[in-house]
Amino acid sequence: MSSVNANPSSTKAPVRILLVDDHAIVREGLRALLEDVEGMLIVGEAANGDEAVELAGKLQPDLILMDVKMPGLPAADAIRLIRANHPRIRILMLTSYAEDRQVQEVMAAGALGYVLKDVAKSELLRAMKTVTRGEPWLHAEVQRSLLNRLRGNTPADPQQLLTGRERSVLKLIAQGKSNREIAQALSLTEGTVKGYVSNILGKLKLSDRTQAALYAVRHGLDR
Repeated sequence: MSSVNANPSSTKAPVRILLVDDHAIVREGLRALLEDVEGMLIVGEAANGDEAVELAGKLQPDLILMDVKMPGLPAADAIRLIRANHPRIRILMLTSYAEDRQVQEVMAAGALGYVLKDVAKSELLRAMKTVTRGEPWLHAEVQRSLLNRLRGNTPADPQQLLTGRERSVLKLIAQGKSNREIAQALSLTEGTVKGYVSNILGKLKLSDRTQAALYAVRHGLDR
């Protein structure tokens, strides 16, 4: 009599993942985070949109984790090319930016999900599994931003627009920390910190770090 596998799910093919981010340390961090997750297999890495398009064709991943801002081919254009040639590939944006225009561009291009890099591992995994099933996923901050835009309703308090990680960055800005020092304190890349600083200035409608520091002190966000 032939034996029966007591755990049929163990024979299921893993989700094949392509990482796309222009910062090598981010890709290394994602690989370290995901390589031991059962049912997931990282099959390749790309540093920009052009490489993403090329590797999508060569590797045929099930899921692509892609940053929004990269050199070379814009993310939205890369997504259009990938989806046009390989419609079964799902794309989840993993980025530091939650700007309405960028979200709308990549989602309109064919991305199925949008997650900010300050999410916990558990939420990232849920987003990846959801998008792999062909279902949409939007980070809570992105959902709030889009809903406020659709309603024509901007929160009276700009602080409500800041994510928890952005508040942490703002606090360190108020303490006089450089981007490098902030990156070390929060275990981020310097490029990611620059993205957060840009988000903070945009959301609070400030022009530079000095104004951001003063804002934080005035509103008690420096403690």
